[in-house]
Amino acid sequence: MNTARLIAAAIFALAGFFGAPPAARAHAFLDHAAPAVGSTVPNPPPVIHLWFTQELEPAFSWVTVSDKSGASVSDGPAAIDPSNKMEMTVKLKPLPAGTYTVKWHALSVDTHTTEGDFTFQVKKG
Repeated sequence: MNTARLIAAAIFALAGFFGAPPAARAHAFLDHAAPAVGSTVPNPPPVIHLWFTQELEPAFSWVTVSDKSGASVSDGPAAIDPSNKMEMTVKLKPLPAGTYTVKWHALSVDTHTTEGDFTFQVKKG
């Protein structure tokens, strides 16, 4: 193979490698939340907001919030914001001071699922 063909093949291979979208973009990962992951908030939030990296399928995405004993403190099912399908919320019951666990499951509109969990603390209830 001559030098020109080798250079062309190398350029083509590198363009394919660098031009390919990362696999992570094919899934809806948690981008950020309010309260923030691992944060301590002074007062109990009435709602948990989760923002994802892709639009979610509402029928198969959910979030629950539980106290240290595992009891649910969610006040109803999770909802996807119709004007921003990358945001999922869940209302909360009144919370006393303590540590809470947020568990989420997301199905992106391209049918890939992800899930995870995080905690936050409330200083006073």
